[in-house]
Amino acid sequence: MSTASRLPQITGRLAARLPRTVDARVRRLAVASLVGQTLLVVTGGAVRLTASGLGCPTWPRCTDTSLVNTPEMGIHGFIEFGNRLLTFALAAVAALMLVYLWNLRKERRDLFLLALGLLASIPAQAVIGGVTVLTGLNPWVVGLHFLVSMALVVFATLLVNRAFGRTGRFRTAALHPLPGALRPVTSAVAVFSALAVMLGVVVTGAGPHAGDADAPRNGLDWDLFSHIHAVPAYLVTAGTLVALALVLMRRIPGPFRTAVFALLAVTVLQAVIGFTQYYNGIPALLVAAHMLGAALLMGAATNAWDLAKSSPVK
Repeated sequence: MSTASRLPQITGRLAARLPRTVDARVRRLAVASLVGQTLLVVTGGAVRLTASGLGCPTWPRCTDTSLVNTPEMGIHGFIEFGNRLLTFALAAVAALMLVYLWNLRKERRDLFLLALGLLASIPAQAVIGGVTVLTGLNPWVVGLHFLVSMALVVFATLLVNRAFGRTGRFRTAALHPLPGALRPVTSAVAVFSALAVMLGVVVTGAGPHAGDADAPRNGLDWDLFSHIHAVPAYLVTAGTLVALALVLMRRIPGPFRTAVFALLAVTVLQAVIGFTQYYNGIPALLVAAHMLGAALLMGAATNAWDLAKSSPVK
């Protein structure tokens, strides 16, 4: 029997081995997606903060003659190629997630579409990364690259919540009823978090860490936009404190309580890092921490909003 004629039999056997319920394998891959997307923000920050954006001066190859970095390129080539390599690892995780969800693609369309979106984003990110290199680190393209990563953190957070049955139509976790005000409050926190991140990209594009010394800046007033960037950050803090007050006054237990405390911790951490870097000459290490904090903030704000949306209202 030829290989072609045996193909349906082989694929049928493979499909039989794939999960028919959301099991530990699917959940582990969802967590890996979230961790990987967050790590990609960190490695992308390392590329920018070490002036390694042109460590691989061409795209899609690293050099005109090599797909990978060469020893002659030094640490900058290693950092830039490492960031590119992580993108391929995330593509593998997303593809494997789709394979494991194949038998569930109709029943758990929510998970399948989120995983498909994460996989589809990989070539999009690769193209944006290529345009970044080919435009000599244009700050607006660099900023778009970062914002897409933030969106992927949001999608990966939703994927984790739904894979673990915490939220969504297939929720299995018991969620305590919440005051009706918490839905608009957490929605506002999520929106202002996204706005703070977008304005943070503008601030970075105007400042010393937009790339190496020869990389273009966006030409905007860094100090002015730093203060504008702080406005939605203050609103995030205010909304988080309102949510915390309601949780404590109504003695709300369970996942939402934990989500609000996590959101508060990330918000306070981001505020401390932001003020410290502003008044200490914007050291690169603190900028890197602030970029990681932005990813954590988007994840925490998405988690709180998703839980509030899925919880019954009292």
